[in-house]
Order: sequence, then C-alpha cells, then structure tokens
Amino acid sequence: MIRFLSRFVGLWLIAGALVALVVDAAKTIAVSTLTVTQLGPTWYALSPSTLLAAQQFVQRRIEAYVGAWLWDPLIMWVLMLPTWLVFAALGFLLAYLGRRRRRRAYA
Repeated sequence: MIRFLSRFVGLWLIAGALVALVVDAAKTIAVSTLTVTQLGPTWYALSPSTLLAAQQFVQRRIEAYVGAWLWDPLIMWVLMLPTWLVFAALGFLLAYLGRRRRRRAYA
C-alpha cells in the first residue's frame, strides 16, 4: 500500500512538473526571454497561509532543536528553485522509492 501511494504521489508530482514546465515555456515564448517561475512565489500564489504556517512551524518548532540554519538559508534556497525542477525531483524520487522490486532467481 505504501509503495502504491508513493508511486501515485510521485506520478502526480511529475505531472505537475510538466504543467509548470509548459507554463514557463509559454511565458518564455510570450515575452521572448527566459522566464522561470520559482517555487516560493508559486506556493504563495496558491496558498499564502500554508506557506506562512510552514515557515512559522519550522522556525518555532524545528529550529529550536537543530539551530537557526534550516529555514534561512536551506529552505529559502529550495523555494528559489524552479517549480518544475522541485516537483520533478520529488516526483522521480517517490516513483523510484515506490517501484516494484524484482526478485532474483537463484539457480
């Protein structure tokens, strides 16, 4: 069940990456210059309250144990990456982790 869920979410993330890549390509063609949409502004446009809640959770709960380096610069660096790249990387990782393992036949 976990493998199925991992593959399912991975495939949806790969589909989202393709959509984000097509949107960036359309914007690039429209303005005749390379346009890349970052993950942070995309997340903020879709749901600003969850982005703020995630930031507060990391800064108040997690950084108390691991130090103040987690949100800024690490997560901020991830939020500045292209949306399609982050979705594709997570999607392929989850699809790979959820793959069916083949059994080796021993003679």
